[in-house]
Amino acid sequence: MPAANSSLRFIARIVLIGIAVLGAIQLVPYGRSHTNPPAEREPAWDRPATREYFFRLCKNCHSNETVWPWYSHVAPASWMVQQDVDEARRLFNVTEWGRPKNKGDEAAGELRDHEMPPFFYRLVHPETRLTATERDEFLQGLIRTFGDKTTPEKK
Repeated sequence: MPAANSSLRFIARIVLIGIAVLGAIQLVPYGRSHTNPPAEREPAWDRPATREYFFRLCKNCHSNETVWPWYSHVAPASWMVQQDVDEARRLFNVTEWGRPKNKGDEAAGELRDHEMPPFFYRLVHPETRLTATERDEFLQGLIRTFGDKTTPEKK
């Protein structure tokens, strides 16, 4: 049984090293200072239902009203969440409406192409699942609110 004991010791060392590494990366400060800057101004929504869909599906990344889930406080998930929110807010933020380069006109195309919300986000946020009718209503609302960069008349 010496080979079995050797294998068990090796596995135990690997587990301990893994725990130590996970513990050590918790000391990296990035991804933990979650902030929600003040909401300045929203777009003129075509109707309240579009805003409701947006805040149900998109607000955690595309607004300054992010609800930070528990895993956003644990590295390395915190790093990914922080990067995603930072990038999403930079590209399209409905609570900073009117600033230059706020790409609302791409929202409908992203929803239409199933790019947004991303697959991994939908996995942990069941509230983002839409029926076909809800999806179509939301898509039409996005087009009426922001335009649609993919349609010829909006290019």
